[in-house]
Amino acid sequence: MTNIYAVILAAGKGTRMKSKLYKVLHPVCGKPMVEHVIDQISDLHTHKIVTIVGHGAEKVKGYLGEKSEFALQAEQLGTAHAVMQAEEILGKEEGCTLVVCGDTPLIKSSTMEALVNFHTEQQAKATILTAYTDQPDGYGRIIRNEQGMVEKIVEHKDATDEERKVKEINTGTYCFDNRYLFETLKKVSNDNAQGEYYLPDVIEILQKAGEKVAAYQTADFNETLGVNDRVALSQAEKIMRERINEQHMRNGVTLVSPENAFIGPDVVIGSDTIIHPGTVLSGNTSIGADCEIGPNSEINNCQVGDSTVIRHSVAADSEIGSRVAIGPFAHIRPASQISDEAKIGNFVEIKKSVFGKGSKASHLSYIGDAEVGSGVNLGCGSITVNYDGKNKFLTKIEDDAFIGCNSNLVAPVTVGKGAYVAAGSTITNDVPGEALAIGRARQVNKENYVEKLNLKK
Repeated sequence: MTNIYAVILAAGKGTRMKSKLYKVLHPVCGKPMVEHVIDQISDLHTHKIVTIVGHGAEKVKGYLGEKSEFALQAEQLGTAHAVMQAEEILGKEEGCTLVVCGDTPLIKSSTMEALVNFHTEQQAKATILTAYTDQPDGYGRIIRNEQGMVEKIVEHKDATDEERKVKEINTGTYCFDNRYLFETLKKVSNDNAQGEYYLPDVIEILQKAGEKVAAYQTADFNETLGVNDRVALSQAEKIMRERINEQHMRNGVTLVSPENAFIGPDVVIGSDTIIHPGTVLSGNTSIGADCEIGPNSEINNCQVGDSTVIRHSVAADSEIGSRVAIGPFAHIRPASQISDEAKIGNFVEIKKSVFGKGSKASHLSYIGDAEVGSGVNLGCGSITVNYDGKNKFLTKIEDDAFIGCNSNLVAPVTVGKGAYVAAGSTITNDVPGEALAIGRARQVNKENYVEKLNLKK
């Protein structure tokens, strides 16, 4: 099989975005555009991926890390000039090279694979990815000869009236014979109004040299959408969201209102799970089977087991077991581990804590920096007092303990197995197993005190 390489064009500043954020790092469904492109290309088992960076280079390198190698285009002198920057990495390789723009987040690996296969079958030196559209204004037109081979690419402004009727357009994605690509790039001139080196000129040079140039037409024009401003960004977001949601539904997930479900590209959802409106699932989140999520819940980078219900709640960077009930209005903060069959009720916040199997915090509690065993009941208003203004301390509540309402557990402190803490207590010392701890002032009633203060009306 032919070795496959890829060059990602990601050096443009993107002034039309009117943003401080580097253009290709703008997210679509929670993932930067350029990462969408690289992830799809990686599915082709490419030997090397080279991202051409310019403006904001360090941010792009920092974000993509080892997913790509990088070449710097210090001056933006055109697309051909950008590809030339990859010569040191790819110039001596044998195989074919995809050239893809980093602002085309909707392109699919299946389309690029078909492009490569067609290029190989045709034994072409270059193959253009084309698309059909009823609104081709502004795009370069693909002009074919009687044999169906590409005769030329005509830019809209240079096209004749007859050529402008052609609805097959150049998408800006190409597949080249790698050796011919870098040899031909040296012949590209910048003798044009912009004084830049254009990649489509490689096509013209190869044709004049008698080399075969082919074109493969994708069936989905939307894949070729280039994002240059916020309007196009919103269009890409809508298309990507519809694509993601449709795939989940076909895999057995119920989306009660697909247009109001926001699911990231890396989210995994088990069959027979129901996603209610207003739910946002992002990052590397995994939801098990037979769950019910939402409405209006936000879950980011969490692993959720089977048959769990999460309503009107927020969870991030945590593990949530099976048959767990969370919400409404609960907050699971990072580094929490909620075990099977636990209940986290309304207005309960869990932070950096282990919450044991079958344990309950049904309402109005804060559990931070804690290890809660199994079968524990935390009454309304229970608080682990974990912070002294400088340091965080651990609270341990062992199996089957009962914490009465409105109790403060001042860490570091341990409540032993099966122990009881009386309602309204402030616990500052360890409680032995099976003990009853009472940590509150003795009640004193002052008879007729209100009348003495002359407060009685």
